[in-house]
Amino acid sequence: MAVIETKDLSYTYPGGTKPSLTEVSIKVEKGDFVLITGPSGCGKTTLCRCFNGLIPHFYQGELKGTISVAGKDVTKHQTHEMARHVGLVFQNPENQLFALSIEKDVAFGLENLGFPRTEMRERVDWALRLTGIYDIRDSSPHEVSGGQQQRVAIAAVLAMQPEIIVLDEPTSFLDPLSAEKIFEVIHDLNQRLGMTVVLVEHRLDLTARYANHIVIMDQGKVCSDGETREILSSEETRLVGVGIPKATLLHQLLMKEGMKLGKTTPLSSDEMVEQLSEAFGRH
Repeated sequence: MAVIETKDLSYTYPGGTKPSLTEVSIKVEKGDFVLITGPSGCGKTTLCRCFNGLIPHFYQGELKGTISVAGKDVTKHQTHEMARHVGLVFQNPENQLFALSIEKDVAFGLENLGFPRTEMRERVDWALRLTGIYDIRDSSPHEVSGGQQQRVAIAAVLAMQPEIIVLDEPTSFLDPLSAEKIFEVIHDLNQRLGMTVVLVEHRLDLTARYANHIVIMDQGKVCSDGETREILSSEETRLVGVGIPKATLLHQLLMKEGMKLGKTTPLSSDEMVEQLSEAFGRH
């Protein structure tokens, strides 16, 4: 069952001379882990803003086509209504953090929606523990590291227990090791809770292995949409200029040179090492 579906979705920002999105048609199934990627300025962030109603309710502009999220027509439901179904984590966590303590930041959305105190307490503790920041809940969000701030922003969204979590380059301020830890938390939520994840990210070396579905955009259009391994191993994807995982490129290169490797396209160095070990083990 599709939890996000767009048909011929086009959008132009107020005062814009050309559309930021042009006839975008995608379908995201319940429980998918979708990776949206593409060159800078290709429309990834704009598409994310459509998922929770920031477009058209906050940004205005001209929206054409249809968009349905969690069974609701986004154009007919305000952002605060969509927040019950879709949680958006921004690129810079500081844009989402403003309370005096981490705990208060995580509770903010629930307070706004008028949740009973007992349920609020349970949800906040659950989200803090899940993201590994329960021990620093009394700290100020502006006194902790970038990685911890990102976990606070994710916890604040998780406490709402949305059906869908949308993350717009959530680790762009983090080193690869901290970023990997965040992605593991997100992947775990997808696997254990069946939460639908939409992740905008250009660092495919770190993220491709988690996604079962990838959407590649360029100049406001969708140029590839499908199963991750299949799309990333295609020649068209390489020509768009997407940062294909090094393990995938190495696999393609070695196969061209005649090395007999597994037919499954590796998306991470671990998978590549496994294939090489098997190949050398056969000789």
